[in-house]
Amino acid sequence: QVQLVESGGGLVQPGGSLRLSCAASGFAFGWYDMNWYRQAPGKERELVARIASDGASTNYADSVKGRFTISRDNAQNTVYLQMNGLKPEDTAVYFCNVRYYTGSYYWGQGTQVTVSS
Repeated sequence: QVQLVESGGGLVQPGGSLRLSCAASGFAFGWYDMNWYRQAPGKERELVARIASDGASTNYADSVKGRFTISRDNAQNTVYLQMNGLKPEDTAVYFCNVRYYTGSYYWGQGTQVTVSS
């Protein structure tokens, strides 16, 4: 079955960096675009970044452009989110996501990112 497992979150100071990983299994990873979402307390879940199945194109939320980079390694079935210049407003639970061929969305369990002094 489809499984997504995020890791790499933690507590960092403003201006710091984190690299999130999402390990995928149970499906043909290289056939699918992959997404990172986040949800902060009291806010709606928002799309942070998207990467094409072959990694050729990416999209970012305006709030993270220039600071975050999404990448993938199809040989390792893993998608990454490199986060630099972190701000307190980046504090959220970050989720890996894929829209499966059935039309259903699958989500990982999430990893907490807290940016605070």
